[in-house]
Amino acid sequence: MKSRNAIWIAALIAVALIGSGVALRWRASRTPPIVLVKLDGAATRPVSGRLLVFATPAKAARAQAKGGKVTQVDADPWHPKRTAVAAREIFRLAPGQTTEIDTDAIAFPTGFSDLPPGEYLLQAVLDKDHDYNYYGRDAGDLVSPVMSVRLPLIIPPTLPLVQMRANPDPWVLDWETPDIQADAAAARRSTQSLDVISPLLSGFTGRSIHTRGWVLLPPGYEKGDGKRYPTVYYTHAYGGDKDSLVDDLVIVHLATSKGEMPPMIWVFLDQSGATGTNEFANSVNNGPWGDALTQELIPQLEAKYRMDATPSGRLLTGHSSGGWATLWLQTKYPKIFGGTWSTSPDPVDFHDFSGVDIYAHNANFYRRPDGQPWPISRVHFHGEGTFEDAARLERVLGPYGGQVSSYEWVFSPRNLDGTPMLLFDRYSGQIDPQVQTYWIEHYDISRYIRLNWPTLQPDLDGKIHIAVGTEDSWYLDGAVHKLKAVLDELHATSDIRFVPNKAHMDLYAKGDDPNALLKEMSREMYKVARPDEATAEPKRAIEAK
Repeated sequence: MKSRNAIWIAALIAVALIGSGVALRWRASRTPPIVLVKLDGAATRPVSGRLLVFATPAKAARAQAKGGKVTQVDADPWHPKRTAVAAREIFRLAPGQTTEIDTDAIAFPTGFSDLPPGEYLLQAVLDKDHDYNYYGRDAGDLVSPVMSVRLPLIIPPTLPLVQMRANPDPWVLDWETPDIQADAAAARRSTQSLDVISPLLSGFTGRSIHTRGWVLLPPGYEKGDGKRYPTVYYTHAYGGDKDSLVDDLVIVHLATSKGEMPPMIWVFLDQSGATGTNEFANSVNNGPWGDALTQELIPQLEAKYRMDATPSGRLLTGHSSGGWATLWLQTKYPKIFGGTWSTSPDPVDFHDFSGVDIYAHNANFYRRPDGQPWPISRVHFHGEGTFEDAARLERVLGPYGGQVSSYEWVFSPRNLDGTPMLLFDRYSGQIDPQVQTYWIEHYDISRYIRLNWPTLQPDLDGKIHIAVGTEDSWYLDGAVHKLKAVLDELHATSDIRFVPNKAHMDLYAKGDDPNALLKEMSREMYKVARPDEATAEPKRAIEAK
């Protein structure tokens, strides 16, 4: 018979073995949160920045990739939870050196240890300029190959940073139709790069700030016959920049060359930056972008080019954030411009900020009054996600540059540290009443027009043209309805169109022409600038209606 002590020892050993087995099984059911990243050929000097590691289920990614080969794993704003991302800041990672990232510490939508078991594709990116939220992967970022792993991991994988990204030639439009691709060279010959230092913006920041873009000259301009041309000022949507404007530029050049658009000078304005889009609005955070455009850049351009330097000769158009910016410019500087043709503008009435009522007492950016989450996109393009998803993803990708924080850099009052005050708490979604009031009093276009209509009417009446789809992907049609109600109440003359069954990205398409609305608006602009000149409407445009 065993002694009592021997029995106790045997029992303790058994418990320990059972406990260790449980622990081993528990650990095997969890993904070790550490992933290693090595600077392996992408740079020859130490590098710093925001290190991002992306993970997505392999089967679904291969099914969607051309030929089943996945070359990039990245966040998807239309499907924010489809790809997981983890982040950390690194400082002076030397060539050949390996660092680690805890993929549970800063992650969206969850830490990697909570991802379901299975095969995943991983990729690492070092965002050297901290502008991933806006530009995504751009020049100078360091990238690893895509690696297949199985979760949960037994040994942390090493992702080697082997490539430094270079931006492609913006004039090579591989995704466009053959006729637009073929016209790029001719369009380039008719284009001049725009890069001017702004004294106003430089004085605000204490460093040289440039206004950038392109100037597209119409056919016949080179004759030098003294003829002056109406000028269209165009700016891009959120996510665009000077390079992305080239696509729009070539589309305009080709259509003008074919006689589908009247001869005008087009100024394509870049409103992008690491903090988002500046909206060409004066801001205590971004600086006086509206004044810089109207007081500095436009006079310089009109002195250099044969532009029609009258209000009726200065026209505005833009889409999405560009639509808001051009409507803002027309509203704040009504004596300078002859009309805006704004399409799918960002929220123009803060009673409906893509659904959220910014005016509401105790308002919440994440939750409806009934507690349900606010969706961020409509299903026309099979989007999914919520405002909370968008805000949480932005915080992982970086401290600024996302769509939500871009609004704050334009609309919010300024903190003592130079950053904008947050509209809402990033954890609860609760809106800050102080910031709420500031947004409403300074940047609600609908409110501004209503309160100042007696002063604005002589210079603004009849100059507002807006088009938006009834199924806008970001619910932007709601605010346009409210703006229209205000204009109608004021008995203002306006042209506001709600295009049936159109979303955000297909608004311009009619029939087989993806740019029909742009051509139609250009003819309307020309009639404002040249009311006595008949502009024949192309047969193709008529048939498309």
